[in-house]
Parts: sequence; structure tokens; C-alpha cells
Amino acid sequence: MQQIKYLAMKTADLTILIQKDRESGMYVGQIEEFPAAISQSKTIDELKTNLIDALKLLLDVQKAQLHKDYGLTKILKRKLQFT
Repeated sequence: MQQIKYLAMKTADLTILIQKDRESGMYVGQIEEFPAAISQSKTIDELKTNLIDALKLLLDVQKAQLHKDYGLTKILKRKLQFT
């Protein structure tokens, strides 16, 4: 499991799925809870860093798209916590 901290979020324990590509020798990984967060690297430690960057980018893009979709509509925001 990989721990990340992002904006106002507390630390989250996420699971990464890792395969080693036979041809290139690169590690390819994906965050199980966020399947669109995918990356690759020469080492597992570097892969973890790349996946955190991929997740941050994914969340930023999704947030921007969400705000665009809502446009000028008045919306309410509330915090949601779960364990």
C-alpha cells in the first residue's frame, strides 16, 4: 500500500498493482482505487512517486472538469469523511 497526502485530505492508504514488463524491464503500475492513475518506471520506489504524481494530476483534472460541468449553478459543498 502507498500512503499519499493531497491538499486537505488526510493520509490515505491505497493499493498499487505492479507488473514488470518482460521486454523493457520497466515496472508498470496502477492505483487500484483510482484505475485511471497509471505510470511506469525503472524502480518500484520511482514508480510509487510517479503514481502519486499521476493521482494528483487526475484529481486536479477531475476537479476542474466538475467545476466546468456545474458552471454558474449554485452548489453546496460539505466535507465527507469515511474509514
